Amino acid sequence: MRAVDVIMKKRGGAELSREEIAFVVKGYVDGTIPEYQVSAWLMAVFFKGMTPRETADLTELMLRSGKTMDLSGIQGPFVDKHSTGGVGDKVSLVLAPLVAACGVKVPMMSGRALGHTGGTLDKLESIPGYRTGLTEADFRAFIQAEGFAMTGQTAEIVPADKKLYALRDVTGTVESIPLITASILSKKVAEGSEALVFDVKSGPGAFMKTVEDAEALARSLVNTGTAMGKRIVGVITDMTEPLGRMVGNFFEIEETIDCLEGKGPADLMEVTMRLSAWMLVAGGKAKSVEEGLAACEKALASGKPLELFMANVKRQGGDAEKMLALRGTYRSAHSFELKAPAEGFVSSIDAYKIGLAGVYLGVGRDTAADPVYPDVGFIFDKKAGDAVRKGERIATVHGKDAASLEAARPMIEAALRIGAARPAAPKLIVKEISAL
Repeated sequence: MRAVDVIMKKRGGAELSREEIAFVVKGYVDGTIPEYQVSAWLMAVFFKGMTPRETADLTELMLRSGKTMDLSGIQGPFVDKHSTGGVGDKVSLVLAPLVAACGVKVPMMSGRALGHTGGTLDKLESIPGYRTGLTEADFRAFIQAEGFAMTGQTAEIVPADKKLYALRDVTGTVESIPLITASILSKKVAEGSEALVFDVKSGPGAFMKTVEDAEALARSLVNTGTAMGKRIVGVITDMTEPLGRMVGNFFEIEETIDCLEGKGPADLMEVTMRLSAWMLVAGGKAKSVEEGLAACEKALASGKPLELFMANVKRQGGDAEKMLALRGTYRSAHSFELKAPAEGFVSSIDAYKIGLAGVYLGVGRDTAADPVYPDVGFIFDKKAGDAVRKGERIATVHGKDAASLEAARPMIEAALRIGAARPAAPKLIVKEISAL
């Protein structure tokens, strides 16, 4: 078998056999197929797509390129949630202890900031001492203790995805539904989940800008995951505006605690509760979403999710007392106030522009080697639909230095729209696709 023949076959739009896909994946991981040929193959897949069978084969072959987490001996069910990326999206941080409090184990393998979107690991590591590089033994022990654990992808877990994603990132082949599906599912199945709930974001602040594209990805994830024997739900949620009132690494830890205390902003809580309810359904702990919502509301009122979150912080090396002491004060000294240019109503705050500005401020990265800063980001006083007076503060913006604020300011100001009439409230839960 020759790589060039596989490339030409896919370039012509033909369906590849499992053996041909395996040849490319294995060859790239072990170094027998050069990067330039794999780049050509990725571009052929980008333009010609893959059939559901090809996508399932690619996912399984990537999964088998490395080791998987062994959760045997721990009583399940094991259910995880994955977001395709957003701005101010700290749902995972609230959801994991909430669902764990309802009797579902949550083995969560998360990522770092990517482009304009935030990273769960970066947020967790803004807690002094918190460590996300867990061994398999730690991962098992922490799940057994609190019902959830937060870890990053190790070198042994799905190495094919690490290599292929890095190549996709520099060859313009990221936005391919089959490749996204295989990348996400291979990692999520490797962590030991029996069921998965996918939060597929749609809108300006999402990678999938239209509902149609988001639905195509959600259906691909549901169909491929189901073919692999998993219980899958896809929920399309709106990412027009940042989620919640805080954007930034430690800022979002603060808002997570607010949510677990029952004081979270309405938009963030609506999305979190809906996804949590679906996780209970997927794990067999609720017969319907309505039953799942009731169980989540009861658990939140009990205070147990907050107790589990604090216990997890300590177990993963975090200084919980210092985290609480920093709450409300851990702010960069470099800041400015975004003020309303006119009287009226906040029509919109563009999540994409806020996310990009966050990279300048130090919330995210331009390159993988860039540091991120815990004490920078946005604290919003106003969101879409709120009435404002001219000169009234919309948000406080913190940056790593004065130059970062100057660079980000034009983008931040361009993200804000003020109108004469109150806009209609956005529909946050756009569509739900279930194979259960």
